[in-house]
Amino acid sequence: MALDEATRALCERMAAQRWKPLHEMTVGEARALPRDLAAEAGPPSLPPVARAEDHRVPNPGGGFAVRVLVPDRAVRGVLVYYHGGGWVIGELEQYELLGRTLARETGCAVVIAEYRLAPEHPYPAAPDDAWAALSWAAERTEALAGPGAPLVVAGDSAGGNLAAVVAQRARDEGGPELAAQVLVYPATDADLDRPSYREPENQLLVGRDSMIWFWNHYLPDPARRTEPAAAPLRAETLAGLPPAIVLTAGHDPLRDEGEEYARRLEAAGVPVRAKRFADQMHGFFTMAGVLPGSAAGIAYVARHLDPLLRPETAKESQ
Repeated sequence: MALDEATRALCERMAAQRWKPLHEMTVGEARALPRDLAAEAGPPSLPPVARAEDHRVPNPGGGFAVRVLVPDRAVRGVLVYYHGGGWVIGELEQYELLGRTLARETGCAVVIAEYRLAPEHPYPAAPDDAWAALSWAAERTEALAGPGAPLVVAGDSAGGNLAAVVAQRARDEGGPELAAQVLVYPATDADLDRPSYREPENQLLVGRDSMIWFWNHYLPDPARRTEPAAAPLRAETLAGLPPAIVLTAGHDPLRDEGEEYARRLEAAGVPVRAKRFADQMHGFFTMAGVLPGSAAGIAYVARHLDPLLRPETAKESQ
């Protein structure tokens, strides 16, 4: 299916500006790319929240930041969100709009984790930090959302990878209990020769060469890329994992591995809601205000997360 009009127009603007392909950039240039895209879109209109707080979670590297966004409505749960960016790029400010939107649409207190990035901090720093962020949030769920509030993990791309990884670890370690996992075009494997990686129409904002670049920075040793903490699709079993909401994009190198992960979850008896957004590219979910597909993706998550959360009247925001 063809790209929707807004996505095609964005790709044409980027081509006209002669931006270098991501895989030809330095790490510094790649980290500036989301800021450049945001600047092109103009200052976002941020949905209001009852509270926005920054905290620091300890780790062996001295700690990392998390931002807590509490909605100005009944708080129905706590959602820990891991940002995308190939484990190499991404920062809190770039996810403020998405975090606030998710808080408004789901009624969850959203905890955005700014885990350590490669190549300065290669694998397994990111999954270790992702686990630390989940543990930190689990200890504060009652304070954020009241007794018995459900806990959810979520993320896009590399963040979807981390959400899947910590969901498996929570199962294997006997907690914390998760009500759901939300995986948005997740990186679940390191097989870069799947058909979706090779299709010419998928070589857009992120293509096969981009993913090679990300993996080489994140986990240079190919022999370790089959470890489930790096490639959750390689886990021996997916049984016993929390209900999953899986979004994929039609024009995305990661499409096939995300959809295979959803199929394996379902085959293992895990309740799954999965949808391919056929006319979207990798990255669409986070581009609120730029791509209309973002609003559609967020609405899909909110709709299917709704029955897994606490009733609306359970706890009013403080």
